[in-house]
Amino acid sequence: MHRVLAAAGAALLLGGASTASAAAACDRACLYQVLDHYLAALKAGDATKAGFAPGARTSENNVLLRPGDGLWGTISALGDYDLRFADPQGGSVAFYGVVRETDTSAPFAVRLRVRNGAITEAETIVARPQEAEVPFVTVDIHPLPVLNEMVPAAERSDRKHLIAFANGYFETIQRNDGTLHTAFSDDCNRREDGFQTTNRQDDTWGAITHLGCGQQFKLGWYRFDDRLRARRFLVVDTERGLVMAAGFIDHEGRIGDYRLSDGHSATSKIFRHPHSYCLLETFKIRGGKIQQVEAVFTTVPYNMPSPWVSGKK
Repeated sequence: MHRVLAAAGAALLLGGASTASAAAACDRACLYQVLDHYLAALKAGDATKAGFAPGARTSENNVLLRPGDGLWGTISALGDYDLRFADPQGGSVAFYGVVRETDTSAPFAVRLRVRNGAITEAETIVARPQEAEVPFVTVDIHPLPVLNEMVPAAERSDRKHLIAFANGYFETIQRNDGTLHTAFSDDCNRREDGFQTTNRQDDTWGAITHLGCGQQFKLGWYRFDDRLRARRFLVVDTERGLVMAAGFIDHEGRIGDYRLSDGHSATSKIFRHPHSYCLLETFKIRGGKIQQVEAVFTTVPYNMPSPWVSGKK
């Protein structure tokens, strides 16, 4: 656990959610107000009304763009899904929703960094179905009460430990061999690009979607996830036990047949070429266990560096 905490602390320093200015003068209500102004401006396609600070940095799908470029020029509607949480200590706010561009809808996620009431950073990932290279992008996304519930004081973790639990998830999935580096609740579920990939009754995709989070990882199913790289822990909502993280999943494409921890054999069928996802992934943590995962990710060029991590891949 000490190793995990050290890694998490280093990753936090690399991220944009510094707590050095804890007195950011923007509480939860203030951060939500900034987010609402941003979303209203986005819906109108008018970045001049978003509340950007001079020199603000913005990215979409891991590429730096000028404010008002990309999604701002193609948006035609915002869906009803609205998951938001705030980090007053770090001066950041997170959002998950659905956006429509011309004739295509897609899940998307945003994190905003706010200083003196203005947006200094805006990071967006849009999981456009034609680009995401996943077979299950879904836009019929319903609110999950578990993500909105306040965690009782007796079951809350402090900022440092919330980050450590989230980082342990990445440690678990990297070259997944069945070893758990974090803890999962028995009812843990995961949604990826709007699609539930755990505890499914139909098991319509893959061979393990009927299992829970911990059960999947104990099998070592995700052996083909070679690296969980450039990890940043950006928005930490201690009251709701939520942590938004950013990073990459790299697939070298070398692994074909491999053996699961229960002795059965498996075959990697979808990542047989060099491939990377960039992600904004959120973890709900209660009583020291991950209870829900909400992720938006899309394909980027293999081993693409992050514009948010200076001098690092």
